[in-house]
Amino acid sequence: MDVNAAVAAVAAIAGVLTGVIAMLAFRWSEREQKRPTRTSLHTDPVLPPGVDTVLSVLRSSAVVLDEADAVVKASSAAYALGLVRGGKLAVEPMLQMARDTRRDGEIRQVELDLPRRGTGRGEALAVSARVAPLGSRLVLLLVEDLTEARRIEAVRRDFVANVSHELKTPVGALSLLSEAVMDASDDPEAVERFAGRMQIEATRLTSLVQELIDLSRVQNDDPLEDAEPVRVDELVAEAIDRCRHQAGTKQINMAAGGTADLRVWGNRGQLAAALGNLVENAVNYSPARTRVGIAARRVNASGGEHIEIAVTDQGIGISDKDKERIFERFYRVDPARSRATGGTGLGLAIVKHVAASHGGEVSVWSAENQGSTFTLRLPEAGAVRDRAHQQPARDERAGGAGLDEEAGRSTPTSPESTAYETLPAPEVLP
Repeated sequence: MDVNAAVAAVAAIAGVLTGVIAMLAFRWSEREQKRPTRTSLHTDPVLPPGVDTVLSVLRSSAVVLDEADAVVKASSAAYALGLVRGGKLAVEPMLQMARDTRRDGEIRQVELDLPRRGTGRGEALAVSARVAPLGSRLVLLLVEDLTEARRIEAVRRDFVANVSHELKTPVGALSLLSEAVMDASDDPEAVERFAGRMQIEATRLTSLVQELIDLSRVQNDDPLEDAEPVRVDELVAEAIDRCRHQAGTKQINMAAGGTADLRVWGNRGQLAAALGNLVENAVNYSPARTRVGIAARRVNASGGEHIEIAVTDQGIGISDKDKERIFERFYRVDPARSRATGGTGLGLAIVKHVAASHGGEVSVWSAENQGSTFTLRLPEAGAVRDRAHQQPARDERAGGAGLDEEAGRSTPTSPESTAYETLPAPEVLP
C-alpha cells in the first residue's frame, strides 16, 4: 500500500508540474506575440490620434511616410495624381524632401512640374509640395495641384497684354493721323482723307471698348435674374437688321427660315448681342454675292427641349487647328482680314459666355473654302413647349416639320428638312 501511494503521489506531482510548465509556456508565448518586433515597427506604424480624420477632409493630396519611406497613409487624390505607386512615393524630389525633413525636422516647400499620367502629350502638372514632420518617426507630405490656377493666371496675363495691344493700335493710329492733319492743313484733300481714316480708327476703338464692357458684363452678371421668354423670330430679325448695311455693300443675301414662333428663356439684350455677333461674323467673312442663312428649330435633348439657331455662311471657313481656339478672347483666324473688317476678336468669346450663362452651348462646323455653320443651342421657354402641342399645324406651315404625336414634339420629316432649306449647304448640321 505504501508503494502504491508513493507512485500515485509522484504521478500527481508530475501532473501538476506539467500543467504549471504548460501554463508558463503559454503565457510566455502570448507575451512574445504582443511584444513589438523590429519588423513590426517598420510595417505597422500607428498614426497619431485624429490625424487620419484630418487628412480625410483636406483638399490637398496627403501622404504619410514612415522611417523606411513606406507609405502609411495616402489620400485618393494622391493616387489620382500618380504620387503613390506600389506602396511607395513615386516622385523622387518629394522623397528626398521627406528624407531631409526626417533628418533635421525642418518644414520644406517646393513647386514642381510633374508629367501627366496617361496623356503622352508632354503636358505637365504644376504642384506645390510641403513636407513636415509628424511625430518622431512619421513625415507628412501635402501636395496641392496648381495647374488650373496657373492656367487662369496665364489667361489673365494674356488678356491684359492683348487689351493693351488692341487699345494701343487705334490710339497710336489716331495720334499719327492727327499729326498728319496738322502738317497737311493747307491741303483740303489730304485733310479730308486723314479725317476719314481717323473716323475709322475712332469707330474701331469705340467698338473694342464696348465689346470689352459687354464681355465683362456677361462674365459677372447673372442673366437669369432678368430672364423672360424671348421670341427667336425677333432675335433673328434684329440680327439681320444690324448687319443689313454691311450685307448690302457686299451684295450678300441674308435669308431666315426654320420653325416659327419659338421662344427661349433668358436675357433679351445678351441673346440679341450673341446672335448678332454670329450673323455679323458670317457677313464679314463671306465673299461678295453669296448667302448667309439663319434658321431655328426645336430639338429634344437630355435636359429638356432646346432651340437651335444655326447661322451658315459661304465664307473662307476655319481650319481644324483653329476650331479649338476661335472662342478665345482676341483670337483671330485671319488677323489681317479681321483688322480690315474691324473685328476685335471678342465677338465669339461673348457668344460662348452668353450661351454658357443661359444653360446652353455654341458649336461650330466648318471646312476651309466651303463655309461655316455656328449653332447656338438654348433651353426653350416652358410656355412655348406647352403651346407647341396645341399648334402643330402652324409649325408645319412655317417650317415644314411634322409633329410626332407620341413624343409630343416637333421633329424633321427627313434629314433634308425644309426647316433648313434657306441654308446654303446640305451639311449645315453635320
